Amino acid sequence: MKVDSEGKQKALDLAEESRETQWRFPSLVAELFRGTFRWDMLHPFPEQDEHDKRIGDEYIERVREVLEEYIDPDEVDRTQELPNDALVAMGDIGLFGLKIPKKYGGLEMSQTNYNRIMAFIATYCNSTAVWLSAHQSIGVPQPLKLFGTEEQKEKYLPRLAKGAVSGFALTEPDVGSDPARMTTTATPASDGSYYLLSGEKLWCTNGPSAEVLVVMALTPPKIVRGKERPQITAFIVESDMPGFEVAHRCSFMGIRGISNGLLRFDNVRVPAENIIGKPGQGLKIALTTLNTGRLTIPGTAAGGGKLCMHFARDWAQKREQWGAPVGKHQAVGSMLANMSANTFAMDCMNTIACAFVDKGQADIRLEAAMAKYFCTTFGWQIVDDLLQVRGGRGYETAQSLLERGEDPVPTERLFRDARISRIIEGTDEIMRLFIAREAMDTHVSRVMPIMMGKGPMVKLIWEAFKFYAGWYPRMWLPAGGGLPSRYLSYSNRRHLTYIAKAAKRLARTMFHTMARFGPKLEREQLILQRFVDIGTDLFAMACVLARTEHLLTADRANAALQDLADLFCRSARDRIADNLRAVKRNRGRLLNRVSKAFMDNQYEWLVEGVYTDFPPTMRRSVTRQAVDGEPPETPEPEDAEAPEEPAAETPEDALEEPADRGDEASIETS
Repeated sequence: MKVDSEGKQKALDLAEESRETQWRFPSLVAELFRGTFRWDMLHPFPEQDEHDKRIGDEYIERVREVLEEYIDPDEVDRTQELPNDALVAMGDIGLFGLKIPKKYGGLEMSQTNYNRIMAFIATYCNSTAVWLSAHQSIGVPQPLKLFGTEEQKEKYLPRLAKGAVSGFALTEPDVGSDPARMTTTATPASDGSYYLLSGEKLWCTNGPSAEVLVVMALTPPKIVRGKERPQITAFIVESDMPGFEVAHRCSFMGIRGISNGLLRFDNVRVPAENIIGKPGQGLKIALTTLNTGRLTIPGTAAGGGKLCMHFARDWAQKREQWGAPVGKHQAVGSMLANMSANTFAMDCMNTIACAFVDKGQADIRLEAAMAKYFCTTFGWQIVDDLLQVRGGRGYETAQSLLERGEDPVPTERLFRDARISRIIEGTDEIMRLFIAREAMDTHVSRVMPIMMGKGPMVKLIWEAFKFYAGWYPRMWLPAGGGLPSRYLSYSNRRHLTYIAKAAKRLARTMFHTMARFGPKLEREQLILQRFVDIGTDLFAMACVLARTEHLLTADRANAALQDLADLFCRSARDRIADNLRAVKRNRGRLLNRVSKAFMDNQYEWLVEGVYTDFPPTMRRSVTRQAVDGEPPETPEPEDAEAPEEPAAETPEDALEEPADRGDEASIETS
């Protein structure tokens, strides 16, 4: 299979041009990757102040009333519709304007309160949380706040705060995480007063129901060093503009009540004043928006972990097997222990990231990405463990449990809803690559120009020499102790010292690896992923220890809390050790050979004996024509007298599932 090197370079250039290159504020995670543990950024722990917490507490009670009156989460899951009166009621109490400034009619909640509110809603009905999150975390309000003109803000933000639904349109049918392949275009009029927007956007959450959308499109390229460079521009598009069409509403496995679909734009006339930012800034706007926008996901994942703990504890206490509650058996007890430790870590990371946003004195692009990656990975594991603990009752629907007279614990729905979180707003793989690029920035910015012969070589070499002459020896010096900690146990204080020591080892290992591979390092994605996983666990450990230290100031004798932190840190250290060993014993070449053989169809013999076609009832050719906008052809039967073929019978013991539909979440930037 031939790789399009020109297309790859084009994509890399576009991504590099769009990323934020400056660090205006310190970043705890960036410093960890440089070998420095900034404990001072976590200690004392940035707990939410009482006044702001009271605002959140009181508002959550208002939210509870609306949810309980207007929304039945299982009915939303079955019908795949969020009731319109629920949307109206949510708009009436300001749920669509949580992050919008008060001067434009919003509630201007802190990031901490926003995440608390969204986590509460998600544990009641995840579909509802997605409606609200897609609207204000990545929809029109956030990019307008960051990049919009005052005229744009005055025109749209009050309307959006009252409940006009918005969405974010980036992904296309053939474009996921590679915006360089974007085909949606915006052609300027001769006088520059408007643009004609044409193309398709897929998996746009809220799209089929949105009044206003942020749409990313290609505008005329600019010439850089004699070559064309694509320009992606962000536009505000209203759904009542002629030429806009909802071509299809998608159905997914989980979060079934969301509105998500395929959108078409056929020469939609968009005024030039609807451009957000400047022409060509679209991808930068999207990436910057997602830095804080994706923070909703770790908040809801942590909330989901807490809900799973509640259901698991209840069942583990009352379900008896072999003369004891199942939670007393070590096999189940270990799952409960890890569920508790990982939920605590998720909650700590989410709290830290939100606090950094609220204080505004830290660059959180890495913290937000790590929190999203860590919390969705362990959130999925936690809900999987809940299902395992509850056994058959975990696999059974809440409605079926209720009809049998048991508590309608929605484990099956939670399981389906949770899986999408590892895909939306950046898949695990994309998150790791994004974090790796930022983590390596210290070295990439200094060494890569020298290796690739770009720029004034004497100056570049001298600047690199000055930096590494001081930095590299420090990476071999002892990490030292004395990190301020009054209440942590002996074990947890040792974990604190370990973070500082491991950060130095990680930093120099990354440097050695870059020196070994040079410009080819970007191909070694498995090694980069290991580095990211190590950094993520170090960040999680730091958050856990800082939160534990803070909580112990009020409850110094809380041995259970000390054990909880100790368990998480020991588990994280085991993972770090495994990843460091894996970096040394990289199996990348072997994996590359096997995957190449797979792509070259050399393992076709392995899939023999299974049904690989689509069932005739799917009529895939008709479906494809309908999706493409062509009228489906009605096949004429060969024999008009012949009776219709009966549908295949379902075995009596088959599990009943709503087979027709299933919804997903904001699959943007996947």
